[in-house]
Amino acid sequence: MRKEDKIAIIAQLGELLKQYPHFYLVDVEGMNAASTSSLRRRCFESGLKMVVVKNTLMVKALEAAEQDFDELKPVMVGTTALLLAETANAPAKLIKELNGKKQEKPAFKAAYAEGAIYVGADQLNTLAALKSKNELIADVIAALESPIMNVLSALENREEKAAEAAAE
Repeated sequence: MRKEDKIAIIAQLGELLKQYPHFYLVDVEGMNAASTSSLRRRCFESGLKMVVVKNTLMVKALEAAEQDFDELKPVMVGTTALLLAETANAPAKLIKELNGKKQEKPAFKAAYAEGAIYVGADQLNTLAALKSKNELIADVIAALESPIMNVLSALENREEKAAEAAAE
């Protein structure tokens, strides 16, 4: 590969890292064409972008990024795919779902999600449990609505009891 091509690929990876707030590094070594194609299709259906990357070029893109991704360098071995997402937990849920079907690949290596770096397969459950911004907003709204709903319910019950007492 020519040096100009490598520089262009590093720049493209850098742009993808800026464009998407969350990314995962997964091991896809040994996956055949059919299973890789299936994984790409599943990623597309889940709103994820999948890019198989050359480790050395990915390391260069991470080094050029504005943030410190040094913790991710040790996992850049073997065949690596980059899963880019708008929602932090979407790739983790997809990986867990695929691994639940007795598939060993893709195997989770590391992730950058919600401003933190997660390394190691033991972090996958933590990532899958992360709530998206919209889910957190919904939880806050539900928590704020609950007391109001209780008051309204109590007032309705009081009115019903008063009507029943008046009817007797």
